[in-house]
Order: sequence, then structure tokens, then C-alpha cells
Amino acid sequence: MSTIEKTFTLQVPSSTENLALIREFVTTIGAQAGLAENDIAKLELAVDEACANVIEHAYGHDESKEVTVSANFDGDSITFEIIDTGKGFDPSQIRQEELETLIAKRKDGGLGMRLIKTLMDEVQYEMVPGQKNELRMTKRIKK
Repeated sequence: MSTIEKTFTLQVPSSTENLALIREFVTTIGAQAGLAENDIAKLELAVDEACANVIEHAYGHDESKEVTVSANFDGDSITFEIIDTGKGFDPSQIRQEELETLIAKRKDGGLGMRLIKTLMDEVQYEMVPGQKNELRMTKRIKK
């Protein structure tokens, strides 16, 4: 029997006040996909971190901009895409210092992508300068 693919989209103003709404969206989608609470919590943390980075770094807290979160799931996996039109970045330019070094330096930042890659099974980032940035994060559904 084939599984029906489901897609949902949430578009909100770029404000940290909307992170709770985004987390609720992720939790609802995760539950609909039949994920365990632990996996839903991982999705929620990864999407929250990605959206917080867009709000802070890509948009510089400009509330006139929007963050789009889309979710797509079938019987095998769930994928969240975070799309913005702000300032992009090159993930390969982020120095991957040892975690202990970052803690010792009390460095703020630089952990977001590392955290997301730890929580998700696949992470892809695409930047089209002047048009859009898209972070695609996939979690396989365990049966």
C-alpha cells in the first residue's frame, strides 16, 4: 500500500515572538507523522534553532521580513524547509572548532549548524544570492 505525501506551510513575520508558534507547528506535524515524543523534540529544537538564526543573522531582527517553514512527510521521512530572503552564509566557512574550545572561550554562536546536523539525519543548505536561502532538514521515520 502506498503512503500519501503530506505538505504543510507556515509563514510568519521574522520575530522571536513567533518561535513558539513555529515550535507548535513542528510538534503538530511530528505528531501527525507518528513520531515518538523524543523525535518530535529533536525536530522542534532543530527547526527552532534554524528559525532563530534566520531572525537574528539573516534578517537582523527586521520584523518586516518573513520566515517560511514548510513540512513534508510520507511514510519514510519528514523534511522541514526553512526559507528566507535575508543575508545568506556559506556553511563551509564556519570553523568547526572542538566543542571544548568553544566552551573554554565562552564563544557565542557557531553551534547552530552543528546542533542541527546532530539532531537531523540529513541537512542541506542552498543559497541563491539576492533571492532566497533554503535550509532543508530531514529525519527518517523509524517503523
